[in-house]
Amino acid sequence: MADAPVHLFGIRHHGPGSARSLRAALERLAPDVVLVEGPPDADELLPGAGHAGLEPPVAILVYAPDTPRHATFYPFARYSPEWVAIRYALERGVPVRFMDLPFAHRPVEADDVPAAEADAPAAEGAGGDPAPGDARPGGSQGPAAGAGPDGPDEPGEAGEAGDAEGADGPGDDGALAGDPLGALARAAGFSDGERWWHHVVEGRRGDDALVFAAVAEAMTALRETPARVPAEEARREARREAFMRKTIRAALKEGFQRVAVVCGAYHVPALAAPTARGVASADAETLADLPRTKTAAVWVPWTYGRLATASGYGAGVPSPAWYDLLWADREGAPVAFAVAAARLLRAEDLDASSAHVIETVRLAEALAALRGYGAVGLDELLDATRSVLCGGDAAPMALVHRRLVVGERLGGVPDDAPTSPLQRDLAAQQKRLRLPASAVEKVHDLDLRQPNDLARSHLLHRLRLLDVPWGEPAGPGAGKGTFHEVWKLVWKPEFALPLVEAGRYGNTIADAAAAVAAERAGSADGLAALTAMLERALLADLPVAVEALVAAVHRRAAVGADAAQLMAALPPLVQVIRYGDVRKTPVTGVDAVVDAMVARIAVGLPSASLSLDDDAAAAMFEHLVATDRALALLARADHLEAWRGALLRVVDLPGVHGVVAGRAFRLLLDAKAFGRDETDRRLRFALSSGVEPAEAGAFLEGLLADSGLLLVHDTALWGHVDAWLADLSPEAFVVALPLLRRTLATFTSAERRQLGDRATRGGPAAGGPRRPGEHDFDEARAARVLPVLATILGVTLPTEARS
Repeated sequence: MADAPVHLFGIRHHGPGSARSLRAALERLAPDVVLVEGPPDADELLPGAGHAGLEPPVAILVYAPDTPRHATFYPFARYSPEWVAIRYALERGVPVRFMDLPFAHRPVEADDVPAAEADAPAAEGAGGDPAPGDARPGGSQGPAAGAGPDGPDEPGEAGEAGDAEGADGPGDDGALAGDPLGALARAAGFSDGERWWHHVVEGRRGDDALVFAAVAEAMTALRETPARVPAEEARREARREAFMRKTIRAALKEGFQRVAVVCGAYHVPALAAPTARGVASADAETLADLPRTKTAAVWVPWTYGRLATASGYGAGVPSPAWYDLLWADREGAPVAFAVAAARLLRAEDLDASSAHVIETVRLAEALAALRGYGAVGLDELLDATRSVLCGGDAAPMALVHRRLVVGERLGGVPDDAPTSPLQRDLAAQQKRLRLPASAVEKVHDLDLRQPNDLARSHLLHRLRLLDVPWGEPAGPGAGKGTFHEVWKLVWKPEFALPLVEAGRYGNTIADAAAAVAAERAGSADGLAALTAMLERALLADLPVAVEALVAAVHRRAAVGADAAQLMAALPPLVQVIRYGDVRKTPVTGVDAVVDAMVARIAVGLPSASLSLDDDAAAAMFEHLVATDRALALLARADHLEAWRGALLRVVDLPGVHGVVAGRAFRLLLDAKAFGRDETDRRLRFALSSGVEPAEAGAFLEGLLADSGLLLVHDTALWGHVDAWLADLSPEAFVVALPLLRRTLATFTSAERRQLGDRATRGGPAAGGPRRPGEHDFDEARAARVLPVLATILGVTLPTEARS
């Protein structure tokens, strides 16, 4: 093989041991061309890998401009063998090319356009076998979900035929059923293929020249075992390997004498004889009639969290940050890990001395010796760290795992790297606003009175309109009024995809967000959705969109006669009016819309409250609460007067569902619309024996839901409820019990405990409502303290008080 023109190097994607062996092999071989398993669609990006500003982890995003959600990521760490091969070639001026089946030949599925795909695909190619699919943000498995390290070739598939790269560890073979390396691992006494591969290849010591021959021999044996796979998966895999062989033959035809082929280990046997008789014609037949799609490719930052197997990435590794330490200094990695763990714990105010570090390393070395390993591995380090540095505590150990085993490193892409207009605009705004992206969650308390913080808020809200949730609102600043917003920011690599997709709406974040708001407003299926979009446009400072949305709301409200819809739409508009000045966003015209809506709600509420079933009554309950809160926030006397008049008509109207009537009565009580006598009269009427128990129970549910303290502190109300319950017959009590239990379930445990204590004590209130002048205390006992109180205050008691 030494004199053969084609040299195959089977690797494990993102394996530092494979990368180190590959670098040594390339140095010995000195190839005149390097072929790397990856998407030829991205060949034009390869020179950028030598840019000093391109800092792994990074990924190549390949997508179809016409259907951007038909896309895939190809991630690299600095210890990925493919990255090492590319950098080797660039540093020595050797031609380097990708050789896998182009993404342009992957069929665009019907579900590539909708916005959901848990099987976001293939972060493999450049870092493994490219399994294209829909690399969609929001998918439950992240950007490279698959059955094995290479992920599925198509969205929704369980795996890719033959895509196991044997060396990729357990579960990476889509063609072989189950775990192709599991048998080898078990024969060697390991619990799983990942551990076996690490100790045999990634963590090995000795002659690197023997590795690739041994891997090729093992993969050949594995591929001799037939595997049962779906025909479509086998066809996809055959096309991939046929295209790889075609690329190798093309390199030989160009006259290259030493062709280095870097591919997933499982493919090595299939690529061993690309020029054998009949292979070229068979490959041509296999590659006939392939679909073709226009594609584009860009560099995007990646994170170690997304390289981890736990993220769902098929070609992932269990410990990206630990592999980074192994790559930087294989011999010193255990000590570096222990030192980093101690620093991390000390930063959290936990004890971690130099003595702890020394004992951690000693224990790890002893464990490795006891287990028969030639060097300390991650398992030994974690066991030692848990025992010595963490004292057996799971909480600090979880921190160590998150920071030092998986890692939180975010890569970087230079400003002049090929990218989409929206990505460039976002990078410019992040720099201008001093808001860098980070894979570590950070909390930002924005003071909207400061221009820079206000601009940050606008940017974050605009990105959310583009389905890029870089920031998640964490609520208003505690005790800081309406001028503050609190955001939790964490950047995820897959955010690059919706940015690419949103490029069709505009070349800047602001233009694209405004266009998206207008599009969604046009398709809004109700007034509430329209006003919610208006609120989001206001928060994002999109004045043109706000103006158009206000006009649309005005038109829709003028013809919408449903009071429930108007009530659902009102709170966002009130937010617009209330906080528009804070954000310096003009809201001209919204006042008139709100005036008209309040008037129509006041007229239509009574009739909308009639003939409601339980579900509709529950929805109306929520509308009443939200509308009352919104109008109280707006605090306009004419609106409150009209609203409370409508509530009073609802309370007095026969045929209103008890839950609705009870909540309307409660809102009027909170507004002090009734005196004590009128309140008692209405309560006696609502809970009289002539009212059906179920209806009275529903009234109490509407009155008291989420308001246990009202019953605790309002003695008169307690008396009315107690009297009503005492008068119920056993049969009526059974009817009312479910409603009462549902109401009590909305109280806090402390409120229920207070009510139970009060019921146990009994007292005057237990017999019914008090008569005027009746008190809940013992006057004789109270009189005993009056002389002492008079002495303290320096006053003289009246004669009748002294007696």
